Amino acid sequence: MTVKDMTGSTDLTRFDKGTGAVRTHRPVYLDFLPPCNSACPAGEDIQGWLALAQEQRYEEAWQLLIENNPMPAIHGRVCYHPCETGCNRNFTDSTVSIHAVERFLGDMALEQGWKPKFEAKPGGSKVLVVGGGPSGLSAAYHLTRLGHQVEIREAGPIAGGMIHFGIPAYRMPRNELAAEIRRIEEIGVKISLNHRVEDLLKEKQEGGFDAVFIAVGAHISKKIEIPARDAGKMLDAVSFLRQAHSDNPPKLGRRVAIYGGGNTAMDAARTAKRLGVDEAMIIYRRDRASMPAHDFEADEALEEGVKIKWLRTIKEIDQTTFKVEVMELDENGRPQPTGEVEELQADALILAVGQDTDTGFLDSVPGIEFNRDGTVIVGEDMMTGAPDIFAGGDMVPSERSVTIAVGHGKKAARFIDGYLRGKPYQPARKHPLVDHEKLHLWYRTNAPQREQQQLPLVERMDNFDEILQGLSEGEAQFEAQRCLSCGNCFECDGCLGSCPEGAVIKLGPGKRYRYDYSRCTGCAVCYEQCPCHAIEMVPEPGSIYEKVGMSGG
Repeated sequence: MTVKDMTGSTDLTRFDKGTGAVRTHRPVYLDFLPPCNSACPAGEDIQGWLALAQEQRYEEAWQLLIENNPMPAIHGRVCYHPCETGCNRNFTDSTVSIHAVERFLGDMALEQGWKPKFEAKPGGSKVLVVGGGPSGLSAAYHLTRLGHQVEIREAGPIAGGMIHFGIPAYRMPRNELAAEIRRIEEIGVKISLNHRVEDLLKEKQEGGFDAVFIAVGAHISKKIEIPARDAGKMLDAVSFLRQAHSDNPPKLGRRVAIYGGGNTAMDAARTAKRLGVDEAMIIYRRDRASMPAHDFEADEALEEGVKIKWLRTIKEIDQTTFKVEVMELDENGRPQPTGEVEELQADALILAVGQDTDTGFLDSVPGIEFNRDGTVIVGEDMMTGAPDIFAGGDMVPSERSVTIAVGHGKKAARFIDGYLRGKPYQPARKHPLVDHEKLHLWYRTNAPQREQQQLPLVERMDNFDEILQGLSEGEAQFEAQRCLSCGNCFECDGCLGSCPEGAVIKLGPGKRYRYDYSRCTGCAVCYEQCPCHAIEMVPEPGSIYEKVGMSGG
């Protein structure tokens, strides 16, 4: 019996991918945008400084980091690290602890006295920055690096803005905060404290400033109407947090209620506990899933004994008696009254329902316009409707966080520099984003994140000592090594070792590789084994695949 061979013959002239008589696609080395870099509001090259940190080149890592963010010891503590939410490592085990490594580098820089290394461009101008918070500090720092002479005029007695007055010391210790601000001064930024700008145009003219960046923070608490027959002690959260760290902290009584569901409400409640109240109770009109506070903030507040009354709204206050109505969420997630009323007891009420910026001093400046919520209208270049006057931070429409404010300061500095030099700043085109589906992880490592240790509960409730502890050098290096280098070659030699034709040429440390296309058959083995997707298969020049735009990847 004759057995018929059912295997068809291969047409080597029409092989779309792999070795054949004619190469239809060729590999090329490309750089892609890692999701951590893409998600960072300050625009850090996170992947770049992590790569240096894992090689123990710590000062180089820090220098690269501060090209975009001048305050890593601060951000390593207070940033809510959206970079980690986007980290592709989440799909392997757990995210890289980017913020903890950033803090490690920031603290090491303070301990060892590292100084920023840069060459300022000649021919700079004079710039006034109004507001010494994170956005103003960032703008002043970057403008100085760009060669300009900068003065910050701050209305308060100390620089730092809401980092100092709105974030408790148990999250942001004051020594590290002061040290990073002092380093910004040391590169040449002048900071004038207790200097409230009332007439912007007059100060601009008298000071001989060529441009102005306004970065006034949101220090004014929003007002709400609560019927009160004989209300007890009432404070706004920002004022309370500011006074809590003074020599004369406010007296709250035994029970305090905090109205609101954001991070400021959590901070106010936890601060009240540290000041000795028996009971701190948060009242919030939505449920936990809808609260603006971060989950870990609520978890830590509950751990410290803070009580939270979800789906409640204050209807009336009579001395120390609070009448609250029970709410329920409708199909759109909005709270609706039920008519059911409860009574709660509290000696004081702290209002944490949001903050506004004081922009009244800008009303007389021609050209500046405002949104309905009071924020200043700016263009893509961060300039207001008035020539030479730029704005950022909490006073422009955006989410509010320290890192976003710092990013605004950097962005504004670059546009101000371009404006003053007559060469408009053009942001560099971003590389395509690389998500986890593009990675070719032929290896799988189980190396979960090293968690930062917390100060034990019993040791932190009667003081403002920092709760979250930093990483050791070994832990920081371990975390940095967990980075997958998404979208960018890290010279693992995988392509070099896998090429069957010897078409990959190694160029030496830090120089990556190149292809010898006279040897390459287009088999795509290098592409398929590259774990970080730094290689793409593109149509062979002049082929039909190039004409119809077909990719081999």
